[in-house]
Amino acid sequence: MKDDYAVIGRSVPKLDARLKVTGQALYAGDMKFPNMLFGKILRSPHAHARILKIDTSEAERLHGVKAVITHKDVPPKKYGVSPARRDENIFCIDKVRHVGDKVAAVAAIDEETVYRALKLIKVDYEELPAVFDPIEAMAEGAPLIHDDFPHNINVEVHQSFGNVKEAFDRAFHVRTDTFLGHRTYHSPLEPHVSIAFWEGDKVTVYATTQKAHYLQVDLARQFDLPLGKVRVVCPFIGGGFGGKAAAMGLDFAAVALSRLTGRPVKMFYDRDEMFTHNRGRHRQIMELTTGVDRDGKILGIHANFIMDGGAYTGNGIATAYYSGALLPVSYEFDNFKYDMFRVYTNLPGSASQRGHGAVHPKYALESQLEMIARDLGIDSLEIRLRNRRKPNTVTVNELGVNSCELETCIETARKISNWNEKKGKLPRGRGIGVASGGFVSGAGYPIYRTNLPHSVALIRVNEDGSAATLYTGAVDIGQGSNTVLCQMAAEAMGFRHEDITVVSADTERSTLDFGAYSSRQTLMSGWAVKKAGEMVKEKLLEMASKMMNVEPEVLECKGSEVFVKNNPTIREPFGKIAREYFVKNGILMGQGSYTPPKLGGDYKGAAVGTSPAYSFSAQIVELKIDEETGEIDVKGVWDVHDSGTVINPALVHGQSHGGIYMGLGEAIWEEVKFDENGRILNPNLAEYRMPTALDVPMMDSLAVEGFEPAGPWGAKEVGEGASVPTEGAVANAILDATGVLMDTLPFSYEKVWHALRKKEKAADKE
Repeated sequence: MKDDYAVIGRSVPKLDARLKVTGQALYAGDMKFPNMLFGKILRSPHAHARILKIDTSEAERLHGVKAVITHKDVPPKKYGVSPARRDENIFCIDKVRHVGDKVAAVAAIDEETVYRALKLIKVDYEELPAVFDPIEAMAEGAPLIHDDFPHNINVEVHQSFGNVKEAFDRAFHVRTDTFLGHRTYHSPLEPHVSIAFWEGDKVTVYATTQKAHYLQVDLARQFDLPLGKVRVVCPFIGGGFGGKAAAMGLDFAAVALSRLTGRPVKMFYDRDEMFTHNRGRHRQIMELTTGVDRDGKILGIHANFIMDGGAYTGNGIATAYYSGALLPVSYEFDNFKYDMFRVYTNLPGSASQRGHGAVHPKYALESQLEMIARDLGIDSLEIRLRNRRKPNTVTVNELGVNSCELETCIETARKISNWNEKKGKLPRGRGIGVASGGFVSGAGYPIYRTNLPHSVALIRVNEDGSAATLYTGAVDIGQGSNTVLCQMAAEAMGFRHEDITVVSADTERSTLDFGAYSSRQTLMSGWAVKKAGEMVKEKLLEMASKMMNVEPEVLECKGSEVFVKNNPTIREPFGKIAREYFVKNGILMGQGSYTPPKLGGDYKGAAVGTSPAYSFSAQIVELKIDEETGEIDVKGVWDVHDSGTVINPALVHGQSHGGIYMGLGEAIWEEVKFDENGRILNPNLAEYRMPTALDVPMMDSLAVEGFEPAGPWGAKEVGEGASVPTEGAVANAILDATGVLMDTLPFSYEKVWHALRKKEKAADKE
């Protein structure tokens, strides 16, 4: 069937590759406008303090300063991703809630003047007791971070399906373990930048955002403007991974300063500020209890989690629900209980990071499942095969799964990694581990409750038929969505993809799309593009039938040529027919839209976790442990992914490799650390340890044959699912090499060393 496709299924080069490698790509940080000012935000030095007085007079008198603003100069309403948890102001009004919180902002003629002005702003604080641990934050008498959230509980989730107690009572084996996930940071190469220009009653913002439409909505709401008076433009984006998925303080500050000065204002975060405001992965305390029968078949799971949310919510409410909602997707069981407390602390807020809500809980489940396999004497792959999700099933929490090739993923990973030849046969200090993963292919609900389509696309063919333009609000953050959507448009309309130009991520020039989050664009934006292309093709074939004196049904269009199906020698160029259409009917264009069908159950939080489709994967890691130092040397990673029909194989493998890279970094090296006062100790790329080229092992990725009926041409996600199993696979490989269960992330060399010494002491006592 794939051989019938002219464009999809081919590894065509990324549309922006040449511009990026030659340095011609224009990022927000590169942009300059006449009369432009530079802006910076004054940040709090305290983790928790009352603001008594702000004196900006000396800063205002500094030559070159054009504006200094505080909370008194901006709308007082709170903002946030979820209407149920809007808890943040543009600038702090009464008190600051973490080191680096936003207090004031300055706009000046150059960066040097901005930094000098920030030092001249005088703020009187009354320090308040601070709390940095979520369990301590919930305790009676703990300082309240937000007065309207007792015990600092930001989100509380309690869901129960089936009867977990009864399942445990009849289980052959029940095991309880506690695992600790850690704070990590996205580390995109490009920092956040926002350039605002308020002209008359309209503002234009050039922003490093993954969701142009949602930023437009946030800015319009905050400044009481109609959507039509706010334009958001995404230049080239240098990576996001979830960190650019929500409106940032600098977006609002740039707009406020531009409105006040009447000039373009460029706001930017340096790397230190990125760590403070980028809102990475939550720290989680995860207690898991799992009951199985004699054969290792899961009967029930109780997930009892506590999440450190930091000072603000952001996307965190979705992460709190996702952490439980996605646990039952990979494996089949009938009884599930999920308890979650997302807790405020006086640390920077955490929110969405690649695979958000799924990564840490999946590490915990995969580690525990490995221990259960050991307890029962079952092979690691076998226990996963016995519990695997099957196609056309419904999870215990009412998530509908269509296609699922998890069995094929596991068996293929077994083969390409030589699992059977290695498991239990590797030399001392060397181990191999497996974990499964997967993710949603777009959220089945809009973050803001609207009846709008999730994606809209428009394709316009120019008057001589030699080129076409695809308009989409999808945001390419480096994953290649513009290229994939261009391939889809070309396939749908029978055109050459080389002759299509993409206009994307501009709320005034492109179409509505909710943007790049939850791995949604291939499926959701792809559906809209496919429908738009098919409309163009339908109109073209109708015109061709008149010109060629045949019925439209006997015609086909591929490679920019229209031909008779059973006699391809009878053909006409696309351009000739398009020109005639333009003469007779005007512009040749097509449009399409996509809204997910109703998904999920009707219990509280049921919508979070719903998706039209779910990806699946199996990942195997082989590594070597230096027992004298605890050093980990990853020898190889094998990832097999079920992403349905592959649109662009090269980009799929790129996403797999990127997910593995991030997963390895978070598993072994990366961790945001704080001192006793809540200040980040390593807010830079020297001390926040990410793997280098020397640390990255051989990676082998494969995509299995699959077809997702809910996706365009059978496609579904790969962007985030590849990062989900890595932590678990690394933990299980360490377990295989050392016999030690690593229950606290990251698995630093020091932690491994201590675990080995602890094991030795225990053996000596015996």
